[in-house]
Amino acid sequence: MTIRITWKRVIMTLIGLAALGMAVAWSGVISLAASSGHWAITDWFLHWAMRNSVRTHAALTAPKDPADPSGLVSAAGHFANACAVCHGAPGQKPAPVMQAATPPAPDLAVNAREWTDRQLFWIIQHGVKYTGMPAWAVQDRPDEVRRMVAFVRLLPGMTPAQYRALVAEAAPAVDPDNCTGCHGTDGRGRRSADIPILGGQNPAYLLAALKGYADGSRSSAVMQQVAMRMEPAAMAAAARRFAAMPGLGAARPTRADSPAARIVERGLPERQLPACASCHAPGKSYPVIAGQRASYIAARLRQWQGDKNVVDARKSHATMPVIARRIPKEMIEPLARYLAGE
Repeated sequence: MTIRITWKRVIMTLIGLAALGMAVAWSGVISLAASSGHWAITDWFLHWAMRNSVRTHAALTAPKDPADPSGLVSAAGHFANACAVCHGAPGQKPAPVMQAATPPAPDLAVNAREWTDRQLFWIIQHGVKYTGMPAWAVQDRPDEVRRMVAFVRLLPGMTPAQYRALVAEAAPAVDPDNCTGCHGTDGRGRRSADIPILGGQNPAYLLAALKGYADGSRSSAVMQQVAMRMEPAAMAAAARRFAAMPGLGAARPTRADSPAARIVERGLPERQLPACASCHAPGKSYPVIAGQRASYIAARLRQWQGDKNVVDARKSHATMPVIARRIPKEMIEPLARYLAGE
């Protein structure tokens, strides 16, 4: 007997299969236990699909310059705080409980070689669904992701001694919150281009910054990871300790006739750009930037200029993006060097 195939029968069959699938899922007989692992074919298919997806999206969306080796200290500090528990680190095994996940986190000393820098950037920024790999905690700080790409790229050849040298400068007993791991025992950022000098700041400003990172109103995955773990008393103590260190408020060079000096002292009224000194001066609620590291100032100004979000100048957190966009691009480097006292 020949069964004639019709569209009605095809549709009914598909509906029946879907109903059967829903019934099996509803019954709960399918085990989702991580302890059982995947079938070999399931594991192959999921990783095959993931690699194809990463390759395609990285080629389409990842930046052409995905790695920045200038900030290895901050990247290493974040890796130690947020990543090493799953992936391990040079001389440090991953936590057994994390390796009991399905799939377990890969050993980056081996796995990092399998990806290009652009692919690493995409994975670190966006994470991977159905694994334990989260997205970067804030999506508006690609500069932090670039630094992490450069750090991960070095992991396959990094020794335990090199890793420890990047991660910590003081013993935990001396610095329980490990602020000195990035900021140094002298508050000068361990000569890292992306870390600000904290000495000489108003302790109230540093405390407000820590609270902002902890509640997410200030954007930095690196600082969020540290600040959210700190008790209010620890925040206040750290703010007082670093503010009391020397470092900021250095005299600027005497170049009163330079374009950078004009922006700092008088602003550019024709561009509705206020003078930097009108807000950033000792005794005011804004950070002191005279004597700050030039590379840090320039990077932050470029970050604000490149922010694609529409900002409301009436809100306090939007002040710097609005102002930074009024600074001529060609003046960012001269302005940063002038403020740094170079």
